[in-house]
Amino acid sequence: MVSIVLAGGGTAGHTSPLIATAERLREQEPGVALVAIGTPKGIESRVIPAAGLDLRMIPPVPLPRSLTPALARVPGKLWDAVRTSIGILDEVKADAVVGFGGYVSLPVYLAARTRGVPVVLHEQNAVPGLANKIAATFAKVVAVTFPGTPLRGARYVGMPLRAAISDLDVAADRAGARAALGLPGERPLLLVSGGSQGAVAINDATLAARDALLAAGVDVLHVLGPKNMTDAHVEVRDAATGATYRPVGYVDAMEQAYAAADLMVGRSGAGTVMETATVGLPVVFVPLPHGNGEQARNATFLVEGGAGIVVPNAEFDGPRLLAEVLPLLQEPGRLAAMRERLAGLVPADAAADLAAVVLGLARGK
Repeated sequence: MVSIVLAGGGTAGHTSPLIATAERLREQEPGVALVAIGTPKGIESRVIPAAGLDLRMIPPVPLPRSLTPALARVPGKLWDAVRTSIGILDEVKADAVVGFGGYVSLPVYLAARTRGVPVVLHEQNAVPGLANKIAATFAKVVAVTFPGTPLRGARYVGMPLRAAISDLDVAADRAGARAALGLPGERPLLLVSGGSQGAVAINDATLAARDALLAAGVDVLHVLGPKNMTDAHVEVRDAATGATYRPVGYVDAMEQAYAAADLMVGRSGAGTVMETATVGLPVVFVPLPHGNGEQARNATFLVEGGAGIVVPNAEFDGPRLLAEVLPLLQEPGRLAAMRERLAGLVPADAAADLAAVVLGLARGK
């Protein structure tokens, strides 16, 4: 039996490709033993068991971005996490480790190196994180989501996505998806989402533009993020056009939202960029203005290819949203051209490709 350890957590950006890869590993190697490693601080404690994966915990080791007193405590905490990871690798007799970055991955990478277990890493963002920068110096395979990612030995694979996304048939599923989301009909539909946690700037701009969008006959599905959903966010319908604004905290099956929508406004996290590119949904991206600039870089290849639009967060308000969105929704030919440019722009099934690489290394051990 082949035994694979998967490492990643903290945010959906790390757990979603992990789960997608695990899905394909099971398809390609029935009976494969899979164990995921995370920390108690991330969303992995909820989403990974929900995906049917065995989850083991290690102590979290956040890495400070600057010289602070906390930096002095990192070596001791890191060693504790590495030691715990070594115990897990030994227990499950790991044949390979595949990591998806984030601070949970670094101890697992180091444990694998100590035990001589081959490492495959996957970097989601165009600007790599610290854990993957370190592991790239000794990993057997360095897989990246975006072409040109500055990692040693980088191999362009794309983003591992769930089969529900990679296999989505938008034309066939559109009517059913709209009905399931409570927005049946054939009016143009704008999907707005700031990611799993929501985005204040995007939410505020959408509310400011809401009445004008409805008056123009545009349905709006607004995913605010669970913490941002309040009693004040209610469904609104325009009496003249019949267009509906529907606010929700979260969408469990984003493939439904993608199938229903004609255009999206959202952040440019790696998952959103690659999911929408895969299904052929044009997006007005509003990159998160924090971090190391990876969100702005993530969407660069789409913008350069004429398949996406980027608006800086500081410039995004109600009037700017209307200026970007309405011309596209009112001129179907422009949207159709963007969809055509998206076709074939990203690898079709990165999860299957990455799973095959991992299994090949594991069997060759």
